Amino acid sequence: MKLAEIKLKNFRGYEQETVIPVDALTVLVGRNDAGKSTILEALDIYFNNEKIDRSDCCVRSGSTDVKISCVFDELPASLIIDELSPTTLQAEYLVRSDGRLEIVKKYDCSGASGKMSAFAIANHPSAAGVDDLLSLKLTELRAKAQQLNVDLSSVNQTIKAQVRAAIWQSITNLQVQEREVALKKESAKDAWDQIEKYMPVYALFKSDRASTDQDAEAQDPMKIAIKEVIRRKEVELNNVIADIQAELKSVANKTVEKIREMNPELASQMNPSVENKNWDSLFKVSLTGEDDIPINKRGSGTRRLVLLNFFRAQAESAVGERDTGIIYAVEEPETSQHPDHQKMLLKAFEQLVEQNRCQVLLTTHTPTLARRVNQSCLRLIHKLDGEPKVELGSNESTLPKVISTLGVLPDNDIKVFFGVEGKHDISFLGHISNILSALEPDIPNLIEAEKSGALVFVPLGGSSLDLWRNRLENMNRPEFYLTDRDAQPPSTAAYQKYVDEWNGRENCTAWITSKLELENFLHLSLLQSEYQNYSGTGADFDDVPALVAEAKHTASESLTPWNELSEKDRKNKVSRAKKDLNNNLVQKMTPALLTSSDANGEVRGWLRAIGQSLNT
Repeated sequence: MKLAEIKLKNFRGYEQETVIPVDALTVLVGRNDAGKSTILEALDIYFNNEKIDRSDCCVRSGSTDVKISCVFDELPASLIIDELSPTTLQAEYLVRSDGRLEIVKKYDCSGASGKMSAFAIANHPSAAGVDDLLSLKLTELRAKAQQLNVDLSSVNQTIKAQVRAAIWQSITNLQVQEREVALKKESAKDAWDQIEKYMPVYALFKSDRASTDQDAEAQDPMKIAIKEVIRRKEVELNNVIADIQAELKSVANKTVEKIREMNPELASQMNPSVENKNWDSLFKVSLTGEDDIPINKRGSGTRRLVLLNFFRAQAESAVGERDTGIIYAVEEPETSQHPDHQKMLLKAFEQLVEQNRCQVLLTTHTPTLARRVNQSCLRLIHKLDGEPKVELGSNESTLPKVISTLGVLPDNDIKVFFGVEGKHDISFLGHISNILSALEPDIPNLIEAEKSGALVFVPLGGSSLDLWRNRLENMNRPEFYLTDRDAQPPSTAAYQKYVDEWNGRENCTAWITSKLELENFLHLSLLQSEYQNYSGTGADFDDVPALVAEAKHTASESLTPWNELSEKDRKNKVSRAKKDLNNNLVQKMTPALLTSSDANGEVRGWLRAIGQSLNT
């Protein structure tokens, strides 16, 4: 299941119910004490049962009831809540009208610690007599069916799910409406137990934690790694447990029988029981520093790199090894990190979410991270009349507030803004400029220019082009923009109107590729040698990422033909191919290969123009 929304009510500063939409990568920005960390800590309470008490209630409300809600999509296709008989959340009327699952945890904080109760917000029958079927025992369901004259002859009357379905189907108007469905007894409780198994693992790394090798910040990621390894070996380990338990119980039973021979009364009071600890409690990972210097004696930046490299290791792990997702929540990942490491960290996060099994939630105060992500990932948290307010980065009115909050735009070192469509374009242009600049002095190395702060890449994103087209106009720096053509002539280029506007402005230059997109500048010989069965011809409007994804899929000898894959699976494979092309294959290009694949010298022309501004 994937987290789609968070809702907070009467939790700390959030008095009124506040909705926070969540993407694969979500970056929370805002001033200190705006309420960013509160969101991450609310999720820690929700997923990990961290302590909550009266002090967590909003002081303005006077109420001692706290609600933390999570809305999920990508739900399990089926689950078993009754008698090993599969059913679905939809069939049990446990989803909202939009098909999402909303589970609310309500905490009564009137005592020393909060007492939790759970319920779903769902489109559920509300007609009298059939509005509580999930809470009824089997005998009660049968009695209800008899009372309503429901014919149960065609269903298995020992399976509650089938009896419920028969009753619901017999009612002309179930009066289905969005309401609370308690998850506290009978099938509703069983449904809750099953839903919990599909919930994502939540790992929170706070900015104020110590960073020793045995402290939480270093150990929590290692503990997650331990859990994942154990999960992969779960079947084998459970078999070992079963064998050991059987042997131990046999020994215990024989012991009781021997006692019975000597003292029957004492033996009758004994009930053999075998318990075992969790496997993950048996393991601990320690990280030793250089020359056996403990990690906690190293600098804070080095200690936090433990976290960075855990994420990098996770990003390289095989996809699909878990049957639940993971949510990594990281407060201020830039803490104690060099700007280069901040960018590496963001790249690691992006790699994690590309696995489609992970989500990442970040808080940040640094422009370095905020300006490198698509604006649709940003959530601005600020206070309005004392109440936290959440605004989406994709809203045009939000971006100026983000800029004001973080100062994401220029300082005195910036010489050039370069707007491109996304992160893959940044990778392509960085690598190709690095290759060319080594032999051609008039070509700038964009990687080095960005590191020095002279150049700022602005990842426009197709959806946010409109937001950015006038955003840099008053910044007094040369602006360059590059967009893909996307449409083959004689069709008009996808972003022609924006390019015309940019070129009409002073100190602003915009280009459209003559080819479909930047991947078409990669030489055909490299594509053919790198990807078996690559069917492209080197044409300007070949869909190179799609053709590479298809070639890689075919080479994998998958039993499912490419055209029979779901649209989502094909899209994921194309995304991974695009990443591979722009991060790896591009590094095998040479000046001679580029001359061959770019006969008109477009790429060199863009780079030389930018170089002139950088050298001014």
